[in-house]
Amino acid sequence: MKVKDVMTKDVISVSKNEDLEHILHVMEKNNITKVPVVEDDKLIGIITDGEIAYKLGSIRKKDVTTAHMYASSVMLKDYDTVTPDTPVEDIIKTVGLPGPTMLPVVENERLVGVVTKADLLPLVKSTEPVSSIMTRRIITVEPDDRVIHARRVMIDNNIARIPVVKNGEVLGIIAEMDIAMAFARLKKSFSRARQKHQVDEMLVQDAMNPQVVTISPKASIEKAADVMLRQNIGALPIVDGKLLGIVTRTDLIRTLR
Repeated sequence: MKVKDVMTKDVISVSKNEDLEHILHVMEKNNITKVPVVEDDKLIGIITDGEIAYKLGSIRKKDVTTAHMYASSVMLKDYDTVTPDTPVEDIIKTVGLPGPTMLPVVENERLVGVVTKADLLPLVKSTEPVSSIMTRRIITVEPDDRVIHARRVMIDNNIARIPVVKNGEVLGIIAEMDIAMAFARLKKSFSRARQKHQVDEMLVQDAMNPQVVTISPKASIEKAADVMLRQNIGALPIVDGKLLGIVTRTDLIRTLR
């Protein structure tokens, strides 16, 4: 199987001169967390939710609004690409390694598609229980923790989302995209003089997504992949009365190796 058999061909992209407010609108509207930056059909960078969250939350960017930040200032310039004829097996080998989780597909120097973990989920067919691959050492935050703490936990543990738990109950999920959107809203709502304080004091409950989808430990790995694909989510807390673990797209795709 080749990349051209699984890749997304209708690529949503932005130009380097698009402002961050527009880019966030595009990402939210299309429910995506990564977007290529293209100039004359050629790929020049990738914007990720994690990089946006970092730039908006950093002290040196505190006086800059999303309307005055541009794609060229937040895009990553160091990334790998694949061709339409790259074997899918080669991509599966790299899943979980550092770097953007969206692989641009380039042919004759033109961007012709992208491959994400979601594109690979339909290949997951294991009937083994999802509990057999779930992560049992669960990293969580509480709703009254600060967002900057949640973001630091993500960076330190190289994860993109964290369950929000109180007294053993899963109340939501906070992801890099949630943080990026929360910081963007804050910068529009408060004066420059108050922005740093507001960033420092923002609570997880003010940024998290309360619409959390969970799954039973007895559900199959294939079922978990189907739920993630239909719900367009990157992780599933495993719950049986209480939180037992978590499974991510990366965990599911690793079963293909």
